[in-house]
Amino acid sequence: MVNYYLSKSNEFAKVSTHQNGCWISLMDPNEAELLQVSNDFGIDMDTLKAALDIYERSRIETDKNYTMILVNIPTVEEHNDKELYNTIPLSIIVTNDVVITVCSEDTPVLHAFAAGKVRDFYTFMKSRFILQVLYRIATLYLQYLNIIDRKSDEVENKLLKSTKNHELIELLKLEKSLVYFTTALRSNEAVFEKLFRYDIIKKYPEDAELLDDVIVENKQAIEMAHIYSGILTGMMDAFASIISNNLNIVMKVLAIITVVLAIPTMVFSAFGMNVCFSSLPFTQSPWGFMIIGGAAAILSLIVSLIFKKVKLFK
Repeated sequence: MVNYYLSKSNEFAKVSTHQNGCWISLMDPNEAELLQVSNDFGIDMDTLKAALDIYERSRIETDKNYTMILVNIPTVEEHNDKELYNTIPLSIIVTNDVVITVCSEDTPVLHAFAAGKVRDFYTFMKSRFILQVLYRIATLYLQYLNIIDRKSDEVENKLLKSTKNHELIELLKLEKSLVYFTTALRSNEAVFEKLFRYDIIKKYPEDAELLDDVIVENKQAIEMAHIYSGILTGMMDAFASIISNNLNIVMKVLAIITVVLAIPTMVFSAFGMNVCFSSLPFTQSPWGFMIIGGAAAILSLIVSLIFKKVKLFK
């Protein structure tokens, strides 16, 4: 899908075709739309398709007709009624006349821009537009990281009550999301540092603070992702140890019960052998069964007391 947006004076509107100073938004474009943009602005097709490959890394690519800034942005996927966090590429292509954004899916990063709700946003101010998009990407990472932190707290509370594999799998998915975020943020950091050091886009004094904010927010997101990842890793190891310890306790209890119950079994097995009954004690006594059963119970009790004394029940 291709949309055209244009700022004129204090007005922002969606237009039907591209004009000088407009913003062209490509959301999951088809081949025909990509070919049209490529022909209109002399942009290589591979450059336009770069953001459609989910495995593309953040980078800056320059050409005599355009400059492409490709960064990874956070996204939310629905899987089995659960929210999974991942990253996808977003490319910002700057030409002499327009700014083009390309993404494989609709993203909240650009929603506020398309709705005209971003303060001091003008499509013809290309450098500021780029920095504003990068700033919103960094803040969206922070927003999703806070959500992941809250989800990990919820899962931790569940694990304190019921240590099951389901909760551990949820923690594993959250940790996987943090790995994606950390990788993407570090890749984006290299792009931001390159923008800061070199004149890839024209810098204006009034936008210098905004570029600093972009770098600071991104560094904060990297630190938060690293901290949360460390916490989740430690939490998973701790609860995995708890589950393993609980299993050992269960196996120990079952082993003790097996030993205690083995004593009556051995006693009654001896009296159940196919031998002459006259050779076995108490076989002729009317109280023989009670005596043998009582002796087996006493032996089991003695073994149980021994186990308790050596603290095997704890």
